[in-house]
Amino acid sequence: MFANEKWVWMFGLGATVALVAALLWVYGSPRATVEAGHSVGDASPSGVDRDLSVGVGSDSRASTSTNWRIGSPVTYETLTVFPVLSSLDTNTEAFETLDAALASGDAIVSEQGDAMRRSRDGGEQPTTYISSGAQVNQLVLINRGKRPLLLLAGEVVSGGKQDRIIAKDRLVPIGAKPLPLDVFCVEHSRWTFGDGKFSAAKTMVHPTVREKAAVQGDQSEVWAAVRGDTAAAMAQRSMASNLEASPPPVSSAQVSRVIASAAPTEGYRSIYQSDAVGPSVENFAQEVQKRFERATTGIQGEYVVGVIVAYGGEVAWSDIFASSQLFDAYWPKLLRSYAVEALTRPAVKEQVSLVDARDFLRPATGHVREETEPGVYHWRERSEGHIAEIELEALEPKPLTLHWLKVLRTS
Repeated sequence: MFANEKWVWMFGLGATVALVAALLWVYGSPRATVEAGHSVGDASPSGVDRDLSVGVGSDSRASTSTNWRIGSPVTYETLTVFPVLSSLDTNTEAFETLDAALASGDAIVSEQGDAMRRSRDGGEQPTTYISSGAQVNQLVLINRGKRPLLLLAGEVVSGGKQDRIIAKDRLVPIGAKPLPLDVFCVEHSRWTFGDGKFSAAKTMVHPTVREKAAVQGDQSEVWAAVRGDTAAAMAQRSMASNLEASPPPVSSAQVSRVIASAAPTEGYRSIYQSDAVGPSVENFAQEVQKRFERATTGIQGEYVVGVIVAYGGEVAWSDIFASSQLFDAYWPKLLRSYAVEALTRPAVKEQVSLVDARDFLRPATGHVREETEPGVYHWRERSEGHIAEIELEALEPKPLTLHWLKVLRTS
């Protein structure tokens, strides 16, 4: 009888231990955050979300998961920016940005058939890597550096026969063969050589243009968005449905006048960095930067790794990175792209709340498209109604989500 009681006691203890272990695994695992639907907490009195846990990554293989917290909103005119904070700051020094690589010469971008290879003595030798001639939607990229090269959709490269933007997020590994690089033109009326090679423009096109490239993949839509046609259509819809909306500070008519007088090739930089538009963009961006610095300076034990962006009462965009280092590298040109968007959208007095931003950060579910280069990167797009979400994951030296983008589509 004693032996039986002892056996029952031991069995009960073992079952209890197993149950506790299972509960710890379910609620303590980062993967559980993804599968459980992303737990969120209430907003604190200061306006900062105390506990927003958002996991990023695929359920089908090892993934990067992280906890993000939304900081207090920064608002200027119709633009609201929510800092995204993380208690972890991943080391991303193993990756190089496109602007830095072009500036140092570690990356070369050329028209097809016109790529150059630098010899050991420092001279340049013409080498035809791709047999076909120049094409609107494809360039050639060579990574000569010692680090994988990070490319983001919407980054401008200047030169060649037309200025272009990168078509989609991707990584280019060390020592890779010359890469046929998918791009979109943002200089519609030029097809003549300026500079033979492309240089770092240090410019990111504004979200409406970036969406047409990264999500829709449509050259005609990219050109229309550069000209302001998309913004004009948005303004008409907004004015028709919302009596509180007023015309955008930079209207499509003003963009057309700039094209006629100062940007005959319809080049993105010529338009939005012109004397007529550029100062407004710069002043707007500087004011947002001042407020952003005040809101984020002095944060203890956390790092700014991204932002959620809203225009009027609509949360429309997010750019979030694996580290504060990457965010800092991209922030100046991202900020100016958000400023252009704010100035070309209808001015709506309505503002968003912390709850709106928190809801926008929840991962999308729906149709999935994927692209993988084994051992280099995995690209994934999820589409759900008007929402599109894009994730770029490095696969080496370990799985790491480098960039997470979410957009409320304009069409």
